Amino acid sequence: MRLILVGPPGVGKGTQAKEICKKFNIPHISMGDMLRDNVKRGTALGLEAKGYMDEGKLVPNSLVMNIAKERLKEDDVKNGFLLDGYPRNIGQAEKLEEDLKELGMELTRVINLKADSKTLIERISGRRICKACEKSYHLLFNPPKVEGVCDDCGGELYQRADDNEETVKNRIDVYTRETEPLIEFYKERSILTDIDATAPIDSITAEIIKQLEE
Repeated sequence: MRLILVGPPGVGKGTQAKEICKKFNIPHISMGDMLRDNVKRGTALGLEAKGYMDEGKLVPNSLVMNIAKERLKEDDVKNGFLLDGYPRNIGQAEKLEEDLKELGMELTRVINLKADSKTLIERISGRRICKACEKSYHLLFNPPKVEGVCDDCGGELYQRADDNEETVKNRIDVYTRETEPLIEFYKERSILTDIDATAPIDSITAEIIKQLEE
């Protein structure tokens, strides 16, 4: 299984990616996680990317395409992978096709998670993360027992800089402008599957797995 997971910010790509990867025993390759790791470690790439991420803008192609290609050369992707957060535009998608061809691989399926903007803003702006252990919460769907305090370690909860409502709206606008054209790109290649991401999480997972197993 060589998969790509696409969809706007807050649609639940990370949650579904974990379940898909567990089911098919493939690595979850998250561009967002790789970029945030670089930011956390204060690398040159991370410092350059941070400004874009904090404003809800896409990190430039030049900063992500080489990261993706090098990751796809690693041994653990030989039996498949799931790409999450990459590609994000037509240029990256075309480069990915070239890289995969060079590596003797081709995509199996592209899963497109769909949800309306109101739902996405509600989901993202309510997210909170523990500063100590990085456990995630949601003010509406998964609130902590004590406001602002992590259930597990007692750490302080915070809102990521790119999770406030204004930045979320900008991120959705950027997605619509830059990334939505990928839907048609992969539809033309007959490997796109649309999934309603407003359903309960377990139902979404079950539908994705059903589609992939057909």
